[in-house]
Amino acid sequence: MALLRRMDPWLPPLALMALIFFFSSQESLNSGLGTLDLVGRKIIHFAQYGLLTFLWWRALRTRMSHGGAVLAAFLVTIAYAATDEYHQTFVAGRHGSPLDWAIDSAGAALVALRLRSRRRAPA
Repeated sequence: MALLRRMDPWLPPLALMALIFFFSSQESLNSGLGTLDLVGRKIIHFAQYGLLTFLWWRALRTRMSHGGAVLAAFLVTIAYAATDEYHQTFVAGRHGSPLDWAIDSAGAALVALRLRSRRRAPA
């Protein structure tokens, strides 16, 4: 039980990264809904990398300052987003996209900025 308690903040970001990797390994996630599908997937990209930034911040703040954890969480997330896009270049029916990386990074940046501003707000 003590090991699980110590691992608790680290499991969610690792699990989300594994889930992202799993879905990135699928040949196609297209639902056939055209523009609605495209926009929906971009929103999901934005949100999942925002969530990943939050989860990494939650884990990293146990080991470093608030600001350091925000920056590290952001950097880990955008680096993972880049490797995810690269990974997709090896999956049949998929392709890596700089635009998707930018959308992923924008989601991460929004959450990082929000976390950073929360610390500065008066109590």
